[in-house]
Amino acid sequence: MNIKIIGVGKLKEKYFRAAIAEYAKRLSRFAKFEIVEVPDEKAPEKLSQAQMDQVMATEGERILAKIKPKEYVIALAIKGKERPSEVFAKEIADLSTYGHSDITFVIGGSLGLSPEVIERADDQLSFGQLTMPHQLMRVVLSEQIYRAFMINEGSPYHK
Repeated sequence: MNIKIIGVGKLKEKYFRAAIAEYAKRLSRFAKFEIVEVPDEKAPEKLSQAQMDQVMATEGERILAKIKPKEYVIALAIKGKERPSEVFAKEIADLSTYGHSDITFVIGGSLGLSPEVIERADDQLSFGQLTMPHQLMRVVLSEQIYRAFMINEGSPYHK
């Protein structure tokens, strides 16, 4: 299985990079795991709606360029479906069983994901309505992917 996370912007903080590296190491026994970073679009603090749409469109094009046609894409979106870890784990296992061995998760930038990325997604996942920095979201998502594999293995890690 191949698991990819596409994230907008660079992971700058050393502690976030260390956490991702730890989960990547743990996941290596289950899947090929990679993080793909696409540049964020620089924008002033106050933007008009048209400027926000343009920023999201540009970041969206960068994201879509990193997605292959055969990949099953799960977009992280506030309006996505919330799931307990056990359900998420079953869905990962089911995807693998039914021929989706390339799963790509997409985390947008500070303004979110463009409509084109949402449209390309096969599913949308929400971690709730709390706002989190997208760098922290990479760590949380990596841990949940690892947790899903541990649940599917029957490991006590989940408890």
